[in-house]
Amino acid sequence: MRVYRAGDRLTHATGALPSPATRLLARSHKESHLMTVPAVGRRIDPRGHRFSAGLSAVLLTVALALDLSWVVPLMGLALGVSAAFGTRYWVLGRAWPPVRRALRLGPPRELEHEYPPRFAQAMGATFLALGGTLLALDVTPAGWAPVVAVIGLQALLAATGFCLGCRLFFMRWLAPDLFARAIGRGVPREPLVRLPRR
Repeated sequence: MRVYRAGDRLTHATGALPSPATRLLARSHKESHLMTVPAVGRRIDPRGHRFSAGLSAVLLTVALALDLSWVVPLMGLALGVSAAFGTRYWVLGRAWPPVRRALRLGPPRELEHEYPPRFAQAMGATFLALGGTLLALDVTPAGWAPVVAVIGLQALLAATGFCLGCRLFFMRWLAPDLFARAIGRGVPREPLVRLPRR
């Protein structure tokens, strides 16, 4: 692991700047705290994360407008697969590299670790699973409520870069720890982004 002091100009082992969520976590602690960021682990282009979120929001909005309830569990499954096995398996994420090449965009200014986005995807998959179940039981319009929540958060991410699920990953509560252990083969969340206490 590489060690960085909170408040310094942080860089990942790749040489790119850290994600906004990482910088937010660093700024919330005093200068005397040390932040360790793992040199291992897949890091992703946050622009691709936002782009695929926009596609997801559009598809779910179309499903809502046309009452295509079968789209909901399919989207939930796609999010669940990416959350469980990695963002490289995120179906909508496959569209970003061709778009980036077509627009001749350079490398991202900063990279982000994929675990926070995967946690956000797990939350989205959970909401869509709930919505899909209610819709299958013909519980409408309540079944669309979780779907609308996902649409709103995905649209917010696409438009502003703010990822609520990513922020929740860095908070100290049980769910992110359980998720990190599950996808990290038993490794707790602390070694992923750790702030030692005094």
